[in-house]
Amino acid sequence: MKAVAVVEPGRVEIVTLAPPKPGPYQALVRTEVVALCNATDGKLVAGHFPGVETYPLILGHEGAGIVESVGAKVRGFKPGDRVIGSLLFEFSDPKYASGWGGFCEYVLANDHDAMVADGVADAAHGWFECYEIQRAVDPDIPPEEAALLCTWREVYGGIGDFQLRPQDDVLIFGAGPVGLSFVRFCRLLGLGWIGVVDPVASKRDRARALGADETYDPGAPELKALTTRRGKALDAVVDAVGSEAIINAALPLVKLGGTIGVYGVLAGKTLAIDKSAGPYNFNLFVHQWPTRRRERAAQQPLCDWIRQGRLRASDFVTHRFPVEKINDALAAVRTGEAVKVLMRF
Repeated sequence: MKAVAVVEPGRVEIVTLAPPKPGPYQALVRTEVVALCNATDGKLVAGHFPGVETYPLILGHEGAGIVESVGAKVRGFKPGDRVIGSLLFEFSDPKYASGWGGFCEYVLANDHDAMVADGVADAAHGWFECYEIQRAVDPDIPPEEAALLCTWREVYGGIGDFQLRPQDDVLIFGAGPVGLSFVRFCRLLGLGWIGVVDPVASKRDRARALGADETYDPGAPELKALTTRRGKALDAVVDAVGSEAIINAALPLVKLGGTIGVYGVLAGKTLAIDKSAGPYNFNLFVHQWPTRRRERAAQQPLCDWIRQGRLRASDFVTHRFPVEKINDALAAVRTGEAVKVLMRF
C-alpha cells in the first residue's frame, strides 16, 4: 500500500508498505480522503512537534474511508461503513515510527465500545484513548465532510472546554481551518459579536462569509482600540494558533472574569504572561489535546448541520491533490493562503 512518510525532517516521500492486518477488535479501512492538519502535520514535517523525535515516521491523523473487513469481536463496524479517525501505530517495516499513520492507503479503526463492553479497554490490551472517536458516520454524510469532521469535532469540543455561551462576544485570532471553524460554530450556536484577526486578506474575507461581524489585520489600529470603540470588553478571546504572544495580546481585551481560550500546541515548555495587562480575574484555558468525550458527542450535532446545508466542506477546502502530490500539498499550506487541503488515494 502507499503511505506518506516523513523520511527525515523536511523530506517527505511516498513509500510502499504491506497493508495492516486487523485484530479481533479492529476494522480494516480503505482510505478515501485525507486532510492535512496545517499546524500538527507541519510541525511533524519540520521536526518541531514537541515530544516527537523518531524518524522516519508515517504522517496523518485526519481522514475518512470505507470498511473492507472486520475482526471477530467487532460489533460497531461492518463492511461498507464510512469511518473517520482511523490510524496506524505499527507498520510492516519496523523502521517507521507513527506520526499517527493516517495517510496510508489502508488504516485501522478500533471498536472502542466493544472493548469497553468486554472489559479490555486498557493499555494491557492495546487500547489507546483516541479509539473513542474512531466512529462510523451515516452514509448520507459525503466523504469530504466526513474527513473534515476530524477537525470539526475537536473544535466543537473546544467550545465546550472554553465555556463559550450564547450571546458571548468573542474575538478569534487566526483564520485557518480551526479559526474559521470557531467562527462558523460560534455563529450557529448563537454567540453575539464575532471578530477575527488574521494577516491574510483572503482568509479574512472567508471569515466574514462564515459569520464574522468584523475582521482585522494584526496591525490594524482599529484592533488596538477595539474595546474603546465598542465601549465594553470582550467575554472571550480564542487563540486558534497557539501562541504566547497572542495570549498576552488578548489580556487587555477581556472583561473581568472573561476567558482566553488557547487552541493549539504551545511550542515552549513554559508560558510567560503579563497578568497585569488583563483584568484582576480572568480564565485561561489551554486546549492542546482533544477532550475525547466532548469530541465524540460533537459528531451528531455537526452531522445535523451538514444535512441542513449549514456546514459545508466547500467553505473550508481551498486545495485538492492526489496523495502522490503530497509535497505540492505541503507547499500550498506554506504559502499561507491555503485553508484546508485534501488529498485522495
